[in-house]
Amino acid sequence: MESKYWDRWVQSHDAEAANCLLELYMPLVNYHVQRIGSGLPRNIDRGELQSFGLLGLYDALEKFDRQRDLKFDTYASFRIRGAILDGLRKEDWMPRSTREKSKKIEKAAEQIEQEKMRSAKLEEVADVCGLSPEEVSQVLSESLLSNLLSLDDGSSGKGGEFPSSSIEDNHAVLPEKRLVDQENRAQLAKEIDKLSEKERLVVSLFYFEELTLTEIGQILNLSTSRISQIHSKALFKLRQYLSANEMRIT
Repeated sequence: MESKYWDRWVQSHDAEAANCLLELYMPLVNYHVQRIGSGLPRNIDRGELQSFGLLGLYDALEKFDRQRDLKFDTYASFRIRGAILDGLRKEDWMPRSTREKSKKIEKAAEQIEQEKMRSAKLEEVADVCGLSPEEVSQVLSESLLSNLLSLDDGSSGKGGEFPSSSIEDNHAVLPEKRLVDQENRAQLAKEIDKLSEKERLVVSLFYFEELTLTEIGQILNLSTSRISQIHSKALFKLRQYLSANEMRIT
């Protein structure tokens, strides 16, 4: 049935076939909305994210080449994610107060590191900023997408067909870069091992198993907000290491 819709769409851009394919692949949109939305403040309308994602899905239908050795799910995921991020870039989604708190937290962390010659702890940063650890966690969680968007900025060098974070040609990676990446990942793995058991589990489930914070909460029998706090605290610790070593998780 799916193949029939694809044939009709490719041959004549049949509207009914397009609607059927959009409905068929809508779970991909919902997945990326939930995935990206997990780190956003509550004032962001998830329905708007879904609209951005749906535009990305339709764009994928328009531009997908069935002759290429690439699954549509993979191609569409890049398009959907890119459309959501592009939509967010055009919106002033982060409240000014959150931006100010985020800068204050970064400054406090740097100050503590310079004074104590070690990585700052979440509780110490909260004390310097006059915030509760929960507030610091919330601000860190809400500022995650800001870092994500900055990493995704720029052209892909492919005529704009894909966002810069999409398909990477692993065969084109220079040997020296691959060596550095391997060393960085090994060091990062050691830092992850230093996290608490729950922090390691949340990081593993979120980044490697690609579960949502809500799904992780169901597995650990904890609330989504509690999982978000654990996630933010783990990222805070890892960021201290990444900042010190001028590295970024890719």
